[in-house]
Amino acid sequence: MKAALCVEPGRLEIVDREPAPRPKAGEARIAISHVGICGTDYHIFEGKHPFLEYPRVMGHEISARVVEAGEGVDLTPGTRVIVNPYIACGTCIACRKEKPNCCTAIRVLGVHTDGAMCEEITVPADNLYPADDLSPEAAATVEFLAIGAHAVRRSLCPAGSRALVIGAGPIGLGTAIFARIAGHEVTLLDTSQERLSMAADRLGFTSGLMADDGLEAAAAALTGGDGFDVVYDATGYRPSMERAFRLVAHGGTLVLVSVVKEDITFSDPEFHKREMMLIGSRNATRIDFDHVRRSIADGLVLIDQLVTHRTTLAEVSRDLPRWASEKSGLIKALIKIG
Repeated sequence: MKAALCVEPGRLEIVDREPAPRPKAGEARIAISHVGICGTDYHIFEGKHPFLEYPRVMGHEISARVVEAGEGVDLTPGTRVIVNPYIACGTCIACRKEKPNCCTAIRVLGVHTDGAMCEEITVPADNLYPADDLSPEAAATVEFLAIGAHAVRRSLCPAGSRALVIGAGPIGLGTAIFARIAGHEVTLLDTSQERLSMAADRLGFTSGLMADDGLEAAAAALTGGDGFDVVYDATGYRPSMERAFRLVAHGGTLVLVSVVKEDITFSDPEFHKREMMLIGSRNATRIDFDHVRRSIADGLVLIDQLVTHRTTLAEVSRDLPRWASEKSGLIKALIKIG
């Protein structure tokens, strides 16, 4: 079968590989329809991912159809599915607490093991969710949107909360969309006026702040000096994550949707006097995938406004390297596989 293989940083090739293996008990073999290109994929291509071994087939934002079901799997061939790419062990303390998204031995498709920038893969059937009510393109957006939906659910903030989402990339926009669905009053913060304007024009997020020297004053003016009830940082940038503490209202919540390799620091007196909640949000669970799928089916998420770039498996070795550096106008790119 054909696959897009990142042989080493900066080198992406279309290669012939062995077909996906027959499914074992509890598994299914699936034919890939579409794959979204994630920031993680760009980082892998650029050699910036800290925990990756090359060569690697990338791709974890997946829509597919079932080709063959293994023993004990109740899935009919031809069934269209969304793939949860977080393969959990099922036995660790997180899994026992029904939090497989932070399994101690998690394997993520396209990162720790080969992913879906290829024609077929074999995966645990428990990681496949129905997608018959979505288009194949829409199904490929569910995973990245579920990360934002999970962060909003983790915040525990009620409708009417004043929310700030830092970072207007795909994860930040997904978080903003599901904060709005939850009834939050959403403001976006970014370093790029172009991205803020695109979020306003395409998605209706008209409240925006620039990450410049006047940020604190602008945030105070917007909130009557109170700060934001909940702040979501989706930047993956340490200085932004540290600055976010100062934007949270007293009694408010900071959700770190992104992750960085370095330590982050903050003023304990400022943290303590606010009685802030600091929450980490990692990946997503079945609840979040289902919420996203229903929201798309109900017309609450405008997929056509999120998908800005498209390519094919044959052309991805040309397009992905270009989009890694040419970000203007880019929200989400999809690869058509089958």
